[in-house]
Formats: sequence, C-alpha cells, structure tokens
Amino acid sequence: MVRVAVSGCWGRMGSTVVEAVTAADDMAVACGIDPSGAEGAEQPFPVYASVAEALAQCDFDVMVDFSQPDAVADNVRAALRAGVDCVVGTTGLGAEALEGLAREAPKGTCLFFAPNFTTGAVLMMEFAKAAAAYFPQAEVIEYHHCNKKDAPSGTAVRTAQLISEARKGSPSEAPGSETEIDGCQGARGALVEGIPVHSVRSMGFVASQEVVFGSFGQTLTIRHDSWDRHSYMPGVLLGIRSVSGLSGLVVGLENLM
Repeated sequence: MVRVAVSGCWGRMGSTVVEAVTAADDMAVACGIDPSGAEGAEQPFPVYASVAEALAQCDFDVMVDFSQPDAVADNVRAALRAGVDCVVGTTGLGAEALEGLAREAPKGTCLFFAPNFTTGAVLMMEFAKAAAAYFPQAEVIEYHHCNKKDAPSGTAVRTAQLISEARKGSPSEAPGSETEIDGCQGARGALVEGIPVHSVRSMGFVASQEVVFGSFGQTLTIRHDSWDRHSYMPGVLLGIRSVSGLSGLVVGLENLM
C-alpha cells in the first residue's frame, strides 16, 4: 500500500487527487498539506500547514503536489531532501529549477514532473513533435480557466520545446513581433523556443490546447480538450505507482506510458 501525501489538498486538482487515491486499491491518503491547515473540516486523514510539518508528524512514501507556482519549489525541496518521491503537476518550474531540485534528492529518490497528466495531451504533444519536421510554421494556442496562476501553461511550453527539438532548434517561419503595430505589442504571442505561444484565459474552459501547423496550401491543427479534472487522474495514479522504481528527474508522462 503506497502512502500518499497530497500537497494542495483543498484545491481543485488536489481534492480530485484525494478522491482518486482514496478510490484506488493499492494506495491511501496518508495526509493532506495546505497552508490553511485543517480548516476545521473533518477528514479521514490529517491536514498539515506545511511539508515540514507533515514530514515531522506523518509517514508517507510519495508526495503529490498540485499547489501554487510560488510554493511548489519549497514543497518539493523539503520532500526530496527527506527521501520522499514526488509527483508534481504544479507548473511554473523551468528546466533548470527542476534539475536543481533533483540534485538535492538522495540517490534512489525520484522527482517526476508532468506538464500534463492526461493521455490525450501527451498524444497531442507527440503528434505535434512528429508533424514539426514537415511544416515550416507552427503556433501553439492554449485555453484555460480564468483562475489559472501562470501563463503560458506548462503543456504549451513543453509542446513548443518538443517542436523545437524536432526541428533541431529552427524557429517557426511565421512572421513575428516585427509585424505588430504600435500599441499592440504582444499580439503575435510569446516566443518559446522560437515558437509563438498564445494564452487564452476565460470562463468556460478547463484546459484545452491546439497546435496549428502551416505549409504551402495546407494547415494541420492538432487539438486536445479536457473538460473534467478527473481526466488527469489515471496519469497521476500511474505516476504514484511508478516513482518507486525510478530515480532522479523524470519529465513527461510519455516516459511512463
């Protein structure tokens, strides 16, 4: 039985993780972690205000973090230093930050980070990587709910990185910021690894993304939509089940599928 601590347990994703882990036969929620603490609510597990407090008072094998971009690094650092494997879905950590955190972990401890835990999003990124070499122009448009704390999304950044890798670093040939008119800077999006990325924030979305490729006389659009946070849970559970057999930094659900 894998004992799981859920960091960000009161949030939308964290509470869904609690439900999924509770329903699984081979794991259990050992504790929750949230800055607000127990909030006076009755739970079948203790809730601590910090990772340090949880480590001091509870025993767990894996910490799942869906907290906040400004808190995730400290959360993960504390858990890794204690030899606790981490499954991280909170975005906002760049490659250098992830590598630095992984170096602080004892040998045999795993930091698993996934920009997206849905199988559909992973396939979308893989399809985009496969198409990248055949289309000189590419743009990424991501859509999220208006409460998302970071832009662009981790999925969009990872998609742009994969497209760039497939092209061996060649940027999109689409016109860039030089075409923006006065007073409308940013209209062409942010450049991530040479790929224009656009972020939409609006009510009505959970998480969606499309990758638009263009070539002479044709376009190819690859799109993924997630309308329910439960779509992330099979990937989260796979991460929890897998980290005990991994070590160091592992990025991307595709490495476990």
